[in-house]
Amino acid sequence: MNNPIYPGLILTDRYKIIKQLGHGGFGRTYLAEDNHRFQELCVLKEFAPQVQGSYALQKSQELFEREAGVLYKLQHPQIPGFREMFRYKLDGEGYLFLVQDYIKGKTYRALLENRKLQGKFFREVEVINFLLQLLPVLEYIHNLGVIHRDISPDNIILQTSDKLPVLIDFGGVKETVTKVAAEYAHKGGALVPQATKLGKVGYAPDEQMRLGIINNDSDLYALAVTALVLLTGKEPSFLIDTHNLTFNWRQEINISENLGNILDKMLAPKPSDRFSTARQVIQALENVPYSNNLATTQAPPDVVSTPPVGAGQLSSVTTMSVSQVPVTTDVVKKSSIWPTILLVLVTIFSMGGIGWIAGNFWLEYTSNQNIIVNKKPEKLSDRLQLLGIDQSFFFSLVDEFFYNQYPQKRGQTLSDKTPEDKLWQWRWYAIADKLAYRLETITPDTRRRLGNYSKDDIYRWRSQLTRLNISSTAFNDLTDAGFIHLFSEQTRGRNLIGLPIGQVWQAIATDTMKDLQNRKSLEEVRFAKGSLREILKGTLQPGEGKIYLAWLQDEQILQVRLEANSPQVLLSIYPPRNYRRKTKGLIEDSPKNQWIGETITSGYYQFVVVSNLDKTIEYSLELFAKNKVNSRY
Repeated sequence: MNNPIYPGLILTDRYKIIKQLGHGGFGRTYLAEDNHRFQELCVLKEFAPQVQGSYALQKSQELFEREAGVLYKLQHPQIPGFREMFRYKLDGEGYLFLVQDYIKGKTYRALLENRKLQGKFFREVEVINFLLQLLPVLEYIHNLGVIHRDISPDNIILQTSDKLPVLIDFGGVKETVTKVAAEYAHKGGALVPQATKLGKVGYAPDEQMRLGIINNDSDLYALAVTALVLLTGKEPSFLIDTHNLTFNWRQEINISENLGNILDKMLAPKPSDRFSTARQVIQALENVPYSNNLATTQAPPDVVSTPPVGAGQLSSVTTMSVSQVPVTTDVVKKSSIWPTILLVLVTIFSMGGIGWIAGNFWLEYTSNQNIIVNKKPEKLSDRLQLLGIDQSFFFSLVDEFFYNQYPQKRGQTLSDKTPEDKLWQWRWYAIADKLAYRLETITPDTRRRLGNYSKDDIYRWRSQLTRLNISSTAFNDLTDAGFIHLFSEQTRGRNLIGLPIGQVWQAIATDTMKDLQNRKSLEEVRFAKGSLREILKGTLQPGEGKIYLAWLQDEQILQVRLEANSPQVLLSIYPPRNYRRKTKGLIEDSPKNQWIGETITSGYYQFVVVSNLDKTIEYSLELFAKNKVNSRY
């Protein structure tokens, strides 16, 4: 039977089919344009399993819908977003489709094959970064009770926009077909349940393939296999000892003992001998001495890059709202200053320290001994590698701070010809050291994305904030608190368009979003029955904040009291995010400890508390509404 779905066909007056991407036992996959979202590309997965009998088909559809619900709750920038599921009738046949975000990029399978053509594989340091970028994704899904089941180089895409690995093709959708075939096989006319076995041979552990037993460590096992494939360029069948089903990979490559031991533990034949959580693997990798991380047995790989986007292509943005987040798809290119700096630093380090500083700038040198002398000098490039920070981005960031502090040096190339020139170079390095120290406080996975944040992140934030009933302004209050705490010299509302510092803001915003989704900095106030008074207590670390959501009716008298014993703990109150007639808050960033007023609409009001202190502070927030009984509670 010919496929009635063809390029140019429009489904539900919305999705225009561009081309078929592939097909499998569950049906076909298509690339489509979403006409309701300005022709944005998306992926349509047709569910048409090759099963016999109406019962089997009905059962498979039930399983499919259940797994679609699982995918819907996954909200992570490294997982394709689930949009909807819909039914469509065409030529008398009914179709069931799942719609997901389209991820632009190449699979790690394709990246590996490209390198193999050049006699190259992935280096150890690349694989470590790959693991550290993907393990937080596994930690996220595992905490939600979801197991991928089918991790391999084919199901991980290096996304073009942010250079981060994206996990695709969750096994739950494919499992619907497997279960119909395995759990409901016909035996003598009866339906007999069987064990579900899903996964790729060689990548999935033995207990998963033979018995259908899956746990969090099943994904960790498959991830370790994927890492070995990237390192060696060989498939698991060439790395496994067929007699005892253990991996015998050490004869293929020479990597650091630390990474080798971590991979071996992830690949242990007995599940009880493996790491049980992704967090354990992350901690083990972060404790690996960095000197060992640079081991390599292959030639340096080609750098994966995307064409830069000029500043003229970007709209004006500030830190005032999510719609005004600093948008860059590339950072300011490294200037002529840094190659000279690196050369000088190498010379300095070869001399055994900073003893070259002398004479007329001795006082400045001695006043900054804590930065340079009391800290063992390390090669700047190695330090950046350890932190997972892109060099070109970092040098641009240092240049930005350096020229802002010393505008008289703009357009000049630093040299080491005179003691004065060396002093300027030392000043540049002192700024670099200070900035590297600040960036260490950002979480590793968001830090590694510095220089690659784009407007795509903004779109994700908007969608996520909508689900959380939070306005962009409240979100920015929390982000700005963390940002200003690290960079107190920055001011709110500054235009960050095209500036490297804007990337840092976005990194902090990403961590802020994670804290909101994990409910670390978000709490819904649930009033006791018959009462609309609640006293909330909490503790804020320096630069932290928290959002409280309370559903209130319109025309109520609202009383709010904040007790914190410091005017640097600020309070903001925002109406429901969908209230368009009033964009500003009832109060914003106020040091006052009390507010009384009337509610202007029904919905979730946002009470934001942030700390600008350099120490831990305890606070209490009292909410009281009267005159109308809130029937919601």
